Amino acid sequence: MRAWLLLLPLPLLLGAGRDDTPMASRSGFDVMTPALQAMQRDDAQNPALLWSANGATHWKAEPPNGRPACVGCHATGMAGVAARYPSFSEPLKRPVTLSQQINRCRTEHQDQPAWTSESEALLALSAYIGQQSRGLPIAPPQDARLDEWRQAGEALYRQRMGQLNLSCAQCHEARAGQRLAGATIPSGLATGYPIYRLEWQGMGSLQRRLRNCTTGVRAAPLNEEALTQVELYLMQRAAGLRVETPAVRP
Repeated sequence: MRAWLLLLPLPLLLGAGRDDTPMASRSGFDVMTPALQAMQRDDAQNPALLWSANGATHWKAEPPNGRPACVGCHATGMAGVAARYPSFSEPLKRPVTLSQQINRCRTEHQDQPAWTSESEALLALSAYIGQQSRGLPIAPPQDARLDEWRQAGEALYRQRMGQLNLSCAQCHEARAGQRLAGATIPSGLATGYPIYRLEWQGMGSLQRRLRNCTTGVRAAPLNEEALTQVELYLMQRAAGLRVETPAVRP
């Protein structure tokens, strides 16, 4: 949320006096302008494909220590993988996101240092792997070990926070489809991450977007565990919708 928006009265920000009936859960793609929809559909126009192409290079690159490249272990491809993350890691006894799993593979199987959060390389490889699932339905794991984490994520999603005392649900459920300073409020469904945002002029992860939202309501940033919990819940909300990675958003 831009800083100047925070100066607007809360009723104006949230469209006071409008119908509060929640919009049917739809991807943010559905409420974009036709021009942006065309940009995402056309791989020749979609700027995120530059990151995906770079990710293909990382996928095939062999580490300098002689350890196998990603493709060496996953030669059959990664179709459907991004559609079921975050998933439970038995060694860690906790859920991991796709980017966290990429870094685990780097450190444990390639003996390479983990990439930093939001690094170009990590976003690129995440986009490349995500693209392998493009068009497939999001299918969160039906794993009882994830239930507690997912419930905690929903609690955070519905918790009012920050100086603006707002929750994610107040915007992305109760007021989805309404207008916020000229832009349509989406349902907040995580269907295309990592995404290219015109506002960022670059790629970013879902956790970056969540950090932006907490900053927007003037709340303390969520730690990695809390971000993973919210991501789990958001993927559950998006279950059945199609993977759009790498998506484009305003």
